Amino acid sequence: MMSLHDNRRWKPRLLECEIPASNPKSLQISKPKKVNLRPHFLLLKFAFLPGFKYPVAKTGLPLWMLGLDADRLRADLNRLLAFLFHQGILDEQYLQLQQLQDESSPNFVSEVVNIYFHESEKLLRNLRSLLMDREFSDYDKMGIHLNQFIGSSSSIGAKRVRNVCVAFRAASDQNNRAGYSIYMHALYFLYGCLRALELLEHEYCILKNKLHELFQIEQQRLLAAGVRYPMLN
Repeated sequence: MMSLHDNRRWKPRLLECEIPASNPKSLQISKPKKVNLRPHFLLLKFAFLPGFKYPVAKTGLPLWMLGLDADRLRADLNRLLAFLFHQGILDEQYLQLQQLQDESSPNFVSEVVNIYFHESEKLLRNLRSLLMDREFSDYDKMGIHLNQFIGSSSSIGAKRVRNVCVAFRAASDQNNRAGYSIYMHALYFLYGCLRALELLEHEYCILKNKLHELFQIEQQRLLAAGVRYPMLN
């Protein structure tokens, strides 16, 4: 036990919690990181000199807060990615897409995903237009739209959207082969294909909102990483 006359200084130790990608609910305590505060204390020595400007990031944060903010955003990004994989919203294809992004194309993933959003919304409108037609019987055309949706969703790793598209196409093929009467066709049309389309639209909205959130955090992290160094007038 440390006495009041002990010259040794007590230093608090901070523990950081990391969430592994395999199980986001579990917590793993990592070793404390050593933070070198000496450069910041040296800057404080010159803070009162005329014309001195304390270094700030592009976000307007002072430099001493920059590392903490960037680390927090990186942790938020990893937690959100772990959640998306755990929930089956994304699969490993999304990680392969990220590997194609480099310094020469820093916005590659977001550009590909935005193209996917544009094409997907067009396909959803076409599917709803087909199903709203009272004389609808062109299941082949609907199958073509669903095949396009399956292919584009697989290319970016949208696992749950792709799975719903596969189930939707299976229901459409079964209805096409069954040859129901007009009355039974109307019932299956109402409770089958329309229900599948609503589920597809729901999963697509979840994917779009989560990826937008992911890109916003990534953009904030990149802004926090950009530093303007101190200058003397």
